Amino acid sequence: MSIAHLLEDFTVPTSGVAVHLLDDEALEEQRLAAFEQGYGAGWDDAIQAQEQAGGQLSSELSATLSDLSFTYQEALTRMTLSLEPLFQSLIQVVLPETVERSFATRLSDQLCEMAQEQIGQPMQLTVPTGTSDQVAAALPPEFSPTPQVVEDPSLQPGQAQLQVGTARREVDCTALLSSIAASFDAYLFEAKEALSNE
Repeated sequence: MSIAHLLEDFTVPTSGVAVHLLDDEALEEQRLAAFEQGYGAGWDDAIQAQEQAGGQLSSELSATLSDLSFTYQEALTRMTLSLEPLFQSLIQVVLPETVERSFATRLSDQLCEMAQEQIGQPMQLTVPTGTSDQVAAALPPEFSPTPQVVEDPSLQPGQAQLQVGTARREVDCTALLSSIAASFDAYLFEAKEALSNE
């Protein structure tokens, strides 16, 4: 037995409802309109998805660059702190020895510069105790008049006073070394603070 009597028949027009049949041209126009509407909706969805992906990519890139920057700064700080013993050796041993070795030559250069401005004037160098022989040996022999080298126990190693005529000049390599050490200590302090604030 068939169950067709239970199902509604859509092929037969119901009473009071007008059936409108489409010709081939109208049907094709309706299909084209539906296609364009679907295509436009798909295009809009694709643009929206691309904008969302671009925004997400941009924020991920920004976060990655920020992490890289932080990682670089952290690595630089840690490297600086690991080199602290080396820099301490440079400041406490190497630089003072270099200054001590070049002290007499530096004084000689300074005296020559001053003598060019005041030719023929008496010259005097006041140096720390125990350095007069080294300084006198570094002076050029063509100086006229011969510079007088005097030791002063109140001067620290690396300090000297030069006088040519009325011109005076002080040399203080100790202050230079102290300034370098203070700058390095300040830099290390900042690096340690940056590391502790992680």
